[in-house]
Amino acid sequence: MNLQVVYCTHQTASLSVRERLAFSSPDHLSDAYNALKERFPQCEFVIISTCNRVEIYTAHDAPGSGPNLRQIAQFLSEYHDVPLDDFYSELSEKSGTDAVKHLFDVASSIDSMVLGESQIVNQVKSAYDAAARATACGLLTNTLFQRALTVSGRVRTETRLSEGRISIASVAVIDFGKSIFDSFADKTVLVIGAGEMGEETLRYLKSEGVKRILVCNRNPDRALRLAHEFGGIARDWATLDDCLAEADVIVSTTGADRPIIDVPRFKAVRKKTGDRPVFILDVAAPRDFDPAVGKIDDNVFLYDIDDLEATCQRNRKNRAHEIEVALKIIEEETARFVHDLNHKSTGPIIKQLREHWQDISRQELDQLFRKSPNLAEPDRQAIERTVDRIVNKLLHPPLEVLRDESRDGTPHGLLDAIRRLFRISG
Repeated sequence: MNLQVVYCTHQTASLSVRERLAFSSPDHLSDAYNALKERFPQCEFVIISTCNRVEIYTAHDAPGSGPNLRQIAQFLSEYHDVPLDDFYSELSEKSGTDAVKHLFDVASSIDSMVLGESQIVNQVKSAYDAAARATACGLLTNTLFQRALTVSGRVRTETRLSEGRISIASVAVIDFGKSIFDSFADKTVLVIGAGEMGEETLRYLKSEGVKRILVCNRNPDRALRLAHEFGGIARDWATLDDCLAEADVIVSTTGADRPIIDVPRFKAVRKKTGDRPVFILDVAAPRDFDPAVGKIDDNVFLYDIDDLEATCQRNRKNRAHEIEVALKIIEEETARFVHDLNHKSTGPIIKQLREHWQDISRQELDQLFRKSPNLAEPDRQAIERTVDRIVNKLLHPPLEVLRDESRDGTPHGLLDAIRRLFRISG
């Protein structure tokens, strides 16, 4: 099993690194897949790129045909025009069984900032669908990601991880927003962008009593759709500064490749609003707001993804038992997946090896019985049983080694040696 994942997440890399390495639009993903397939034509790929993580999964049939960590890093450096030294030390790598477990952890939101959040499984599915559309998937990645979605379903139904405040939006609104405002009912909410995170946040704010919603997006059709869904007002992108001045709560989730709101621009907004409190939740990757915006005055409360970390760690501690149950499910499913995968790769050679030796033993027995036609049937059966035992004992050591070696991945070298030693084709 030649499977690998190279990744940077909120646990392993800073937000600035994740921002610079993110694939922030479908077009970027499509271009990236084309570039990867051109460099490594024998390899399968799936890229997961969210506000919390950038991960590249690779799979290939033969050892040495896929990229190593340095080659993936070089690709990221060239594609995003980011010097390798700026991020290489913040990349992590897992392979084989560890890569399988990592994806199962991700899909089940075990290593998410907000433990048990349901959004991540949708992001994994979307990433897999995007890879399929780009024809970047293959047999192994198809099997792996389909199983990851199944594992996520088990964790969701067999544990209580998904109960309570589990989404980034809910944690942000309750733990951050309500420390600023006692109520949202009289507040104006502005959503910049119209992505999934914006929708989730709006849904939660509506449940908290928000009545006035503005949606500002470069694509007017998307703005209209989201505004219509939540009873809000779609605003033209050119009016963004006016919208910022009206808003008490700002949720920004665009796919821009650099901050769209810098300090001078927001200072101009504050001249219109005075020093009334404004709560800004920047959940975009890369960030939509320059971090320095939060220091303009004491009533600008700017939070980004990394600011959620402490709250989410408390969430994790409170669910220690459910984590333990979920991890057992993931360990079980990881072992099952690896066993199934390796059985598919070693099963045919084991079958051929048995048949090869059984054919030889049958030929020798036939020759013996032709030379001894007067053997009684009980004696013939006793001889056959003895030969079968000899064959099984001779087969046991190579098959035992093959099973042991398969636990950590497909033992290509050993399989090739067995084929050559016993002249087995295929």
